[in-house]
Amino acid sequence: MTEPERPYVHTVSIVVPVYGGEHTLAALVDEITDLTSETITPDGNRFVVTETLFAYDNGRDDSARVIRELQQSHPFTRGIWLSRNFGQHAATLAGMSSSVGDWIVTLDEDGQHDPRDIAGMLDTALREQAQLVYSDPVNEAPHGFLRNLASRSAKALISLLLGSANAKDYQSFRLVVGSIGRSVAAYAGNGVYLDVALSWIVQSTTTSPTTLRREGSDRQSGYSLRRLFSHFWRLVISNGTRGLRIVSFLGVLFAAFGVGLTVWVIIATAAGHQTPPGWASSTIIVSLTSGTILFSLGVIAEYIGVAVNMAMGKPLYLITSDPADGPLGKVRRDGLR
Repeated sequence: MTEPERPYVHTVSIVVPVYGGEHTLAALVDEITDLTSETITPDGNRFVVTETLFAYDNGRDDSARVIRELQQSHPFTRGIWLSRNFGQHAATLAGMSSSVGDWIVTLDEDGQHDPRDIAGMLDTALREQAQLVYSDPVNEAPHGFLRNLASRSAKALISLLLGSANAKDYQSFRLVVGSIGRSVAAYAGNGVYLDVALSWIVQSTTTSPTTLRREGSDRQSGYSLRRLFSHFWRLVISNGTRGLRIVSFLGVLFAAFGVGLTVWVIIATAAGHQTPPGWASSTIIVSLTSGTILFSLGVIAEYIGVAVNMAMGKPLYLITSDPADGPLGKVRRDGLR
């Protein structure tokens, strides 16, 4: 008689980019602690969270102190220290590059993602043989109406204009095969949008239903209008050369408009209709033309900027040791010089 084979236990690495999590990280770790022992999913799969990586993005509060305290009290947590603020996607990639699990789960620091939903996402991945699973919120995000509307509109616009069919599914709560996530983190260039980079190499993507919770009560959103627009613009630029194709299309569209207007003026003049040179119409035409030119130059300049940054070797992120353990942390406390 041979001993029956024990069911495989999937190991999960959780990556949390940290910018303003001073008041929310401890509660998040308490929830994750329940998953650090073997957990059985609704479909009977088994998994265990072996590590939680906090990618510290040099935020505005005392999150660094909280991360150090959590490392002392919870051995499965580990801080990933970035040399400066690089942004959410870069911090997430830095954490992914340092992970070791069979699967990588990324979630936000603010508590709106429930770690218990990992079980359902893992079941979905195994059931559908998907390499990447995005959360699919069944409720409205707990943000303002305008922010939710802007998010939906941006994703719809990207899907329509840039041909990115999965853009509507992009969420910061995602589960991806560990080897794929670490590979993306290794080769992604400066300015890349994480989900676009994943779409380049992932063969199968799906979604799993989750429920969003309200953010921590003491936490203000780190997403200003400028940051949100920056995310959107990075998403556009990361989608290859499709943005340049849109510029070409706009050029053709306005050229056709100019030709049509010229033909109309010639026909009207031949028919005896006077078309006095109106200042308003001239101003409109000049404005439309110059606006299109400036927009086109702006898009092209963004592509050139990304290429220059990559050619100069500008890193997407840089991981260092804990600053408190380095020379900057060796400050004398006795008041002597």
